[in-house]
Amino acid sequence: MVNRPLPGKVIRYKVNKHSLELAANEDFPVTDLVTYELEDGIATITLNNGKANALSQEVFKAFNAALDKAEADKAIVILTGQPGMFSGGYDLKEMQQGPKEAMALVNTGSTLTRRLAAFPLPVIAACSGHAIAKGAFILLSVDYRVGVEGRFKLGLNEVAIGMTMHHAGIEIARHRLAAPYFNRSVVNAEIFNPETAVTAGFLDETVAPEQLMERAKTVAAQFKQLNLRAHKQTKLKARADYLALLDRCIEEDAAHFGLGG
Repeated sequence: MVNRPLPGKVIRYKVNKHSLELAANEDFPVTDLVTYELEDGIATITLNNGKANALSQEVFKAFNAALDKAEADKAIVILTGQPGMFSGGYDLKEMQQGPKEAMALVNTGSTLTRRLAAFPLPVIAACSGHAIAKGAFILLSVDYRVGVEGRFKLGLNEVAIGMTMHHAGIEIARHRLAAPYFNRSVVNAEIFNPETAVTAGFLDETVAPEQLMERAKTVAAQFKQLNLRAHKQTKLKARADYLALLDRCIEEDAAHFGLGG
């Protein structure tokens, strides 16, 4: 057990599929797949998996472990990636192992985004650059999204690369995207720049790259002013039908590929 930190104290963790390890100093090296930093009731979870910040089964295990820690700490969450790359989506090496392995990864990803949509504390995405495919679906599953200005690409490219969109993905997109952009995103695989991504519904606002984390922390501080119990209960009530639909879609996608337990 780790004692809760004193106000103003920064605690950094490295997270992998095996453990959560406390880093005693503030110069914690970003070497693992996911890092966790807790400061003043705000948990910053950073994805760090190569050039594309690819999402593999191992990354999802680490991601869920970090969310477990944030929930235990009762912390507002900021999700971010590396400079210029939030996430390019699923790990292609795993996706190319075979149809069943690919859908197992998609199932894990859908379950993670469902968890984000129902997370008991506010979740903010600090989108640090490109967000493609599953990276974009994460943006569609959190409470507030701050992106960065620049020549970055955001969107759902599944159809463009030969993938028929899964049921859960369709409903995640339908739930959050602006109506005129739903077909353009899901059916036409249109990719957007950060400014248009705000209009489409992938982001809520954009800032200069050097202002990203400051702005995300400001939003987190604003969330701290809410009654978080009321926020949790209202979130679940407002999204109840959507979450039930998402559960059915995840089951349908899994059954189609024989992934049922």
